[in-house]
Amino acid sequence: MKGTLVLVLLAVLCGPSLQAQEPVVPARDVEALFKSADPQLQANKMVVYHILRDLLHAGHWELADKYLTERYLQHNPNVPSGRNSVVTFFTQVAKVTPQPIPQKIEGPIVAVTAEGDLVTVLMVAERKDKAGKAYTTTWFDTWRIKDGKADEHWDCALRD
Repeated sequence: MKGTLVLVLLAVLCGPSLQAQEPVVPARDVEALFKSADPQLQANKMVVYHILRDLLHAGHWELADKYLTERYLQHNPNVPSGRNSVVTFFTQVAKVTPQPIPQKIEGPIVAVTAEGDLVTVLMVAERKDKAGKAYTTTWFDTWRIKDGKADEHWDCALRD
């Protein structure tokens, strides 16, 4: 009985904190996240900057050959590898309509890290739990840059 009482007391005291969650907040100066004092890391970050801004946000997939290698390895289970396959996915399957390319990158970006040939972008992801309550979590995309273009991509997507 004493053990049960302790468990109930712990559940009452700790229950709310177990469900608490700090919201994920985007950076105030997203443009600054794509800057680096190291020229190679700066160049790699700019490739990713243009992938996000020009391709993914503005939908200008006609520019894909500037930012993606022909072989572009895709680790997202919903999009096949190869630059042409990725372009086909976004233009014909997802039917993305091109929009004007903005002056600055848009999107709720939290952080950008670059190390060697890898660039990772963390973004705010808004989701709903099983009860329909909204919450935020973090989405990530990582690209491997080779010869000035993205050659490989990872994210946390699940199979549709």
